[in-house]
Amino acid sequence: MRTQDTNAFQSHDHAACSSDALAEAERLCTQKGARLTPVRRRTLEILLEGHRALGAYEVLERLSAEGYGHQPPVAYRALDFLVDQGLVHRIRRLNAFAACVHPGEAHAPVFLICRSCDAVAEAPGQLIRAAAEEAAHALGFEIERLNVEALGLCPTCKGAP
Repeated sequence: MRTQDTNAFQSHDHAACSSDALAEAERLCTQKGARLTPVRRRTLEILLEGHRALGAYEVLERLSAEGYGHQPPVAYRALDFLVDQGLVHRIRRLNAFAACVHPGEAHAPVFLICRSCDAVAEAPGQLIRAAAEEAAHALGFEIERLNVEALGLCPTCKGAP
């Protein structure tokens, strides 16, 4: 389990952040008996390069340039696997994917998306999840999936002229 919280909008040791996330992904896959194939691993590495969401075709371009194949299923299968393993989140607003900041942990993330630079920060959303669960329960509804995305400006873009 990673001990350091990472905020995409703050300066941090990104090499350590990426290295820790990759090591955790390998550990989790081994623990679950899932296989982190070379294309799946490289897809995760691509997503870990920056705290921003990438579309499947952006990932595919990178994979293709590195010899992993150029057909869309190459990227989609890798991304689907990573989402299923809890290593990557789908950011619906952007129709894109971002590496999970807390792989292996049960959490309810809120995604803070910069509308200018597309940086994505994953913030804790347990209180929002609890409020939604309470409201749903009152109506007899059972939430199966909750995806909270907030659009705004990151500190860098907010300060830009």
